[in-house]
Amino acid sequence: MAYRFVRANPNRERLPELRDRLDGDEIERMDPFGRALTTALERARFDPETGEAVWIEEDYCTPPLAMERAEVLDEYFSEITIVDEDVDEAAGWRRIDDLPGLWDRVLGGT
Repeated sequence: MAYRFVRANPNRERLPELRDRLDGDEIERMDPFGRALTTALERARFDPETGEAVWIEEDYCTPPLAMERAEVLDEYFSEITIVDEDVDEAAGWRRIDDLPGLWDRVLGGT
């Protein structure tokens, strides 16, 4: 298992649909990655300097995030980049903790 430091360009028009899928537990029920992906996306941040969503995600795939991209991520994000393939989870979240929350920024309209 590894934790990935991820950056991606959100498709702002589609993110309300993703929010609905998260709220309805649809993604969390996806096996085997749903719980980890839901946790990561719930905590995702928004980098105002780049316009990217950033998050830390638990992942078991080779290549990284393969299942998550095929089932969910590629529908809502483009230019998905693994910045660090094996980051300490807590340290990774600390790196982005000062950024605004993705959902507040995108759904809040700011």
